[in-house]
Amino acid sequence: MSQPSPDVEYVLTLTCPEAPGIVFAVSRFVMEHGGNISASQQFDDRLTDRFFMRVQFRLEGAGAEQLRREFAPVAQQFAMVWQLHDVRTPTRTLLMVSRFGHCLNDLLFRTSTGALNIEIPAIVSNHRDFEGVAEANGIAFHHVPVTADTKPEAEARLLELVDELDIDLVVLARYMQVLSDELCGKLEGRAINIHHSFLPSFKGAKPYHQAHARGVKLVGATAHYVTADLDEGPIIEQDVVRVDHSLDPAAMTAAGRDVEAQVLSRAIRWHSEHRVLLDRTHTVVFR
Repeated sequence: MSQPSPDVEYVLTLTCPEAPGIVFAVSRFVMEHGGNISASQQFDDRLTDRFFMRVQFRLEGAGAEQLRREFAPVAQQFAMVWQLHDVRTPTRTLLMVSRFGHCLNDLLFRTSTGALNIEIPAIVSNHRDFEGVAEANGIAFHHVPVTADTKPEAEARLLELVDELDIDLVVLARYMQVLSDELCGKLEGRAINIHHSFLPSFKGAKPYHQAHARGVKLVGATAHYVTADLDEGPIIEQDVVRVDHSLDPAAMTAAGRDVEAQVLSRAIRWHSEHRVLLDRTHTVVFR
C-alpha cells in the first residue's frame, strides 16, 4: 500500500488595492485545494488604500507551479502583486564584504546552524582579506577589485555572478563601495545593506570615533533595501544599544558591530521567510 504524499508548506504574499472579499478569496482557494492555513497576517494601509497579506499553509499533492497557475485568476480579480514560495526552498544569497568581517562571520555561523534558511553559493569582495574564511566554509570566493576606472566592469561581473548562480538576494555585509544607480535599479527589492545608525548621525571615516568624541548614549544599526538614494532605501529592521562614558572608541565600535550583525541577520531571516513586503518607500514586515 502506497504512503500518502507528505504535506508541503507554502507562503503566499500579496499586495493589492483594498477591496471587500480578499481574505475570503484567499482562504477559499486554500480550502478548495485541501490546504490548512497555519498562519495568516494582513495589513490595510488606510493612507494609501493598499492591502498587504501573508498566508502560510500546508497541503498535500499540488506543486508550487500548479498552485501559481491556479491562483492566477484570483490574483487577477483583485489586481494583486503576489508571490508563492515553497517554505523548504532556501534563499540563494550572495554575500559581499570589504574589510570588516563581523557581519560576514555572523551570517556564516547562523547559516551553518540552520538559523537562516539561506544558501550561500559565493562571497564577493573588493579585497582578499576573507578569502580564507570562504575557503574554510567551502564557499566560492570572487575577488572583484573596484577602482574609479574599473567600477563599470566590476558591477558587470557582479551581475554575471547573480545570473550564473541564480541568486535571489544580494547582501552588502559591510561592503564599502557605493553601487551605481543602474545596478541599484537592477537589484531593486533583492539587495540588503547594513549601516550604523547614530543619534545624532555621523558620516564619513571612523563614525564610532566621532560618536565617542560627542559622548553619544545610543548607537545602533539599520538594515534596508538598496536604492539609488544612498542609505535611504526602505527600512527592514533597526535596533539600538545604550552606551556611556566608560566605553572607549574600541569598545563602542565593538558594541556597534554587535548590533549591526544582529540587525542584518534579522532582516535577512525575515526576507528569506517572505515576511517583508514593499510599500512604496517603506516596508510592511509580518514578524
